[in-house]
Amino acid sequence: MQESEEKRLVEIRNKLKVLLVDHLSLEDVKPEDIKDDEILFGEGLGLDSLDAVEIVVLLQRNFGLEVKDMNKGREIFYSLDTLAKYVAANTEDKSE
Repeated sequence: MQESEEKRLVEIRNKLKVLLVDHLSLEDVKPEDIKDDEILFGEGLGLDSLDAVEIVVLLQRNFGLEVKDMNKGREIFYSLDTLAKYVAANTEDKSE
């Protein structure tokens, strides 16, 4: 991966962490507390199906992305890193 791509991925990860903390009911969690490879649902960050719907809305509002296939969504929403890679792969580099 090129250095500019990795830098962009870091920026996207950081933006996603802030969005998740600001828009989901993550009590006592700060963006910097979320690890890049943090599993989002279940034993990881503890998100639920309502949070998944909110993430879909956040992706649409902030990145112009739609996730219609929820089977694909399970792969995309697995961890913060898989979510960031999906955003990076499906958006243009506009310096997020």
